[in-house]
Formats: sequence, C-alpha cells, structure tokens
Amino acid sequence: MQMNFELSYIPSRTEKPRKTGLTMVMDKGLSIRQAEDMIESADHLVDIVKFGFGTSFVTKDLQKKIDLYKSVGIRPYFGGTLFEAFFARGKFDDFLRTLDKFKLDLAEVSDGSIIINHEEKCELINRMSKERTVLSEVGSKDSGIIVSPAKWIKMMSTELEAGSWKVIAEGRESGNVGVFRPNGSAHTLLINRIIAKVNPEDILWEAPQKKQQAWFVKLFGADVNLGNIAPNEVIPLETLRIGLRGDTFFDFLPEDYAERLKQVNDDEDEVEDDE
Repeated sequence: MQMNFELSYIPSRTEKPRKTGLTMVMDKGLSIRQAEDMIESADHLVDIVKFGFGTSFVTKDLQKKIDLYKSVGIRPYFGGTLFEAFFARGKFDDFLRTLDKFKLDLAEVSDGSIIINHEEKCELINRMSKERTVLSEVGSKDSGIIVSPAKWIKMMSTELEAGSWKVIAEGRESGNVGVFRPNGSAHTLLINRIIAKVNPEDILWEAPQKKQQAWFVKLFGADVNLGNIAPNEVIPLETLRIGLRGDTFFDFLPEDYAERLKQVNDDEDEVEDDE
C-alpha cells in the first residue's frame, strides 16, 4: 500500500490484485474526467467498479470508460439490475453477448428486483462462471421482504458452490435494506448468523455509509470486502481500514497503549467537567 511516511501500528493490507480487502466503487454516471480524477487519486485503492443499476445503458462513451478502468487494474462490471432487466425480457443470451461486446470478464447475477427460482439462478451462475468471474447478490431491495437468516445462509452457500467468486450482501446504495435496518444500523443478529456458516472472505458487504463501513472494519479488520462506496469516499474508507480516522482510531493500537490513551482522555474530560 502506498504510504507517504512511516507510522507504527498500521495494519497490513493485501495488495492488488487481491482476493480479500476489496473496495468496490459505485459509478452512477461519472464523466470520463471524473473517472480520471478518481483514478489519479485512488486507483491503488479501488479493486472493482460497478456501473450502478442500469446506468451503463445510457452512459456516454461507455467503452472508453471501461477501457480506462481496466488500464489501471480496476475491474468494471454492470450492476445486477441490468442483468435482471435482460432476464425479465427473456434476453439472457443477449446479456452474455453484451458482456462480450464490451469485453467484461466480471459479471453480476442478482434477483433483488425480480423473483428468480433459486435453482435456476444457481444454474445461471454456474453457466456464466465457466467463462467469466461471477458476483452474485443475495437479499431483496424491497424493505418489506424479510429473508430469514437460514435462507440467507442457504442462498449464499449454494451460490458460492455454483461458482460465484463472491456473494454480495444486499445493502442497496442507500444502506437501509438487506443486512441493515431501516435506520441504517447493522442487522447484527442476521450478520452473526451468516458468518457462523459462510466464510466472511467470500462475502462483499454493501456498505455505503461511514458508520456501516466502520462497523464492518471493527468486526472483521482492515481486509473486509466492502462495496457501494462513493468515488469521493475511497480514501476516507482506507483511513477507516487502517485506524487513521476517529471511528477506528483505537482498534489497531496495542491494547495496553489504547487503554492508557483512553484513560488520559477520560481524566481530561473529568477535569473539564469540574471546571
């Protein structure tokens, strides 16, 4: 990882191309210039870029932007909603041809907006995984649809067995569905049940909000896979990962050192209260 000076107690990070510690950025319509700006400042921190929902259909200079990302080792792909739009119209083979047209080796299979028989979804994953890397998403975009922990576990496990590289835990771009409650807080019981059965390294957690990112870093450490990150939040997220932001400041310091600093802070607060 690029560092501009020496600092102790910074957790190590996996290097690109990596299998864990992934940062997935959401491109909802960046211009070529904006994409270039993100690359200039943070390409060393970005692993994959998702053209959110169906934005790729109306994005100007799409191939140029795809080639731009690929030129710096960032893997772009179309959002799962586009896959669902093709599938709902009976155009799955056209979807595959579209991936080939734009030379995309990464693809998402999801059923967050429509209902797809899960056995059929796994067959699609298996078919696609023979020629490309597949991300599959679990969880509904509809907050009114409740999926039991047992069903989350079964779907994630069978989709990984079918050939998914990573399973995406639905959180949506707003961060208030799927593994999150309507107020944006993590659905702790659900997540704990999932990770008891599914290897966390195989899961990419959609976490667009800072408090959600910090929660996952505290739970899994610096190399947790996180997605739906805004382009201007890539560097702030990296500081969360390595304890250089208030939310995770004490998480990577030695325990006795952290406790001593916390005690100093508590003592200073008491003095201020007395005054």
